[in-house]
Amino acid sequence: MSDQVRHQRIKINGIWMHIAEQGTGPLVLLLHGFPQFWYSWRHQMGCLANKGYHVVAPDMRGYGATDSPVSPTSYTVFHLVGDIIGLIDHFGEQKVVVVGADWGAVAAWHLSLFRPDRVKGLVCLCVPFKSRHPAKPTELFTQTFGDGFYITQFQEPGRAERAFARYDYLAVMKKFLLINKTDLLIAPPGMEIIDYLETPSLLPTWITEEELGVYADKFQESGFTGGLNYYRAMDLSWELLAPWQGSKITIPSKLIIGDKDIGFKDGGTKEYIEGNTFKTLVPDHEVVILDGHHFIQEEKPQQVSAEILSFLAKFSCD
Repeated sequence: MSDQVRHQRIKINGIWMHIAEQGTGPLVLLLHGFPQFWYSWRHQMGCLANKGYHVVAPDMRGYGATDSPVSPTSYTVFHLVGDIIGLIDHFGEQKVVVVGADWGAVAAWHLSLFRPDRVKGLVCLCVPFKSRHPAKPTELFTQTFGDGFYITQFQEPGRAERAFARYDYLAVMKKFLLINKTDLLIAPPGMEIIDYLETPSLLPTWITEEELGVYADKFQESGFTGGLNYYRAMDLSWELLAPWQGSKITIPSKLIIGDKDIGFKDGGTKEYIEGNTFKTLVPDHEVVILDGHHFIQEEKPQQVSAEILSFLAKFSCD
């Protein structure tokens, strides 16, 4: 039955992973980002399932009901790709289409980089693929943006958790999921990023208080450390990615991004995805720019679902 979401926990890559699945047919993986869990794909799951796809949306490692390894070193892109390969193997598939948003997009890009033999096609939301920079990420960010940059503030274990704890979980979710800032997330000197982010007094029409409550309840159970550890593993990922310096993504790809996403205009994303470097690194790609912000699959669910389905149609005869 395509109209029911099924839940199970499976053992893959040394951890227990919770997955939500819906529908039957060709397998499509939906990978969420920070700070979310499988629920962020609730709009797309039913839509894709009703069109004849087996949709699987995991809680990524460190999130929701999936295990959360203690060490930040267990959250490199290699761990994330290992989890996805384990997921594909669990369902007995050789090749799948992968859809990722935010950190889920980072995982999907690197899956295609490391194991193109397991990927039919790739849809990434919000985050374009970028080649490994010559400088270590945290050093680059601190030198360029200072201590107020959110990724810099997320590095020290416990710092962001203590700052978040000054607010209830619902307020934290509102501050992140309802972000409408279009410039890079940089707090003023001496201020934590969570204090800098606003708590909207009125909700946008695309999400309800009840839906935000689902997020708040889930993070009250899991905490934020698992998700923050992705940022804390960035330098280690950078070190290990050296052999792939300059490598291209050869898989057919689609990038969907909001024109009001964080840093889209002022942060250089628009210029980058329209320039030659991105075309060189991802030669077989298309770009779709929607009217929206960072959490585009929730803000513009019908448009995102339609863009995913139009991409999936390319593989209908496989």
